[in-house]
Amino acid sequence: MLFHKCAPKCGPDPTDTQISGGAANKKGRRYTVDMHCHILVPAIERLVATLPEKAAEMRHLDLATGAASTEHNRRVMLPMAGPKLTNLQDRLRDMDSMGVDLQVISPTPTQYYYWTGHDLAAALVKEQNEAIAATCAKYPDRLVGLGNASLQHPELAAEQLHYLVKELGLKGVEISSSVNGASLGDDALKPFWQKAHDLKCVVFIHPFGTSMGSRLDKFYLSNFVGQPLETAIALSELIFSGTLDRCDQVKIVAAHGGGYLPTYIGRSDHGFKVRPEAAGCANAPHEYLKRIWFDSVVYDGMALRHLIDRVGVKQVVIGTDYPFDMGHYAPHELIGSLSSLTDEERGDLLGANALGLLGISIPSTAS
Repeated sequence: MLFHKCAPKCGPDPTDTQISGGAANKKGRRYTVDMHCHILVPAIERLVATLPEKAAEMRHLDLATGAASTEHNRRVMLPMAGPKLTNLQDRLRDMDSMGVDLQVISPTPTQYYYWTGHDLAAALVKEQNEAIAATCAKYPDRLVGLGNASLQHPELAAEQLHYLVKELGLKGVEISSSVNGASLGDDALKPFWQKAHDLKCVVFIHPFGTSMGSRLDKFYLSNFVGQPLETAIALSELIFSGTLDRCDQVKIVAAHGGGYLPTYIGRSDHGFKVRPEAAGCANAPHEYLKRIWFDSVVYDGMALRHLIDRVGVKQVVIGTDYPFDMGHYAPHELIGSLSSLTDEERGDLLGANALGLLGISIPSTAS
């Protein structure tokens, strides 16, 4: 198994079974759930391949990413990650090597397609969500799924959310950090958030690209800086707009450790006190962090320790960002680096928090 190639300073090979704590022996380690993993549905690509909007989206992404990073992605990253987005046997082998018992698979962000019209959006998302559900059904002890929703059509998105949860058995949806430039806290999205509230389902916020344009088009800053920034903005919009007050049953999961928000939430708390236009939420911003779940894609123990101290150990779940090169594929090593954790806390981080969030139990075959 090979996820990516990097310099020695990146740390041990993520394929090393010693890192995973002996992944082949389920009884020898804590049950582990990966909340941040992607899947691609090839069938829907055929429906958009010749559309000018698809070509325009890719041009915009390439410009924001920059020529050097775009070329590396084309030659190296995508040929290595691409097959793993669709090959289940590769996925299962990689899970075993990482010591992951259960993956929560969600769409690769390139397949949000928020630019599609109503009828095409309905067809695309239906096929996508049904394909994700069918994939999970093949290995129900190893995979559960999150679907997609057409947020550019909020009423349709609410219908799609109901169908994917109630009919397909998916656990919720993955959404981007904005919708064609509009805030996730925009009033137009109230039907979607109300349905997510009613269903008490998971909404995994994962950005697609960055709104910073040419400021971040070198050195892959569009990803290094842009993605965490977009997550921090999206969460801030949901907090200050009052969306999380109105829809307090939604189970928000934030990619990439919530971006920069947990690190600098004190500034938002101060602004809440002194700025009248920031008084749209019922509580100080830091209080909402206790109601959001954050994945562990922060790469090092110090950052993870700070995240846990800020949001609470019960609000952090394992994430790898499988199968991309910006992923972190040694979850047991990362948790093991925090010597101050109790055994119970390690179990919470590795799997118990995610199982509770998803409302599922450890499959009997995994014990």
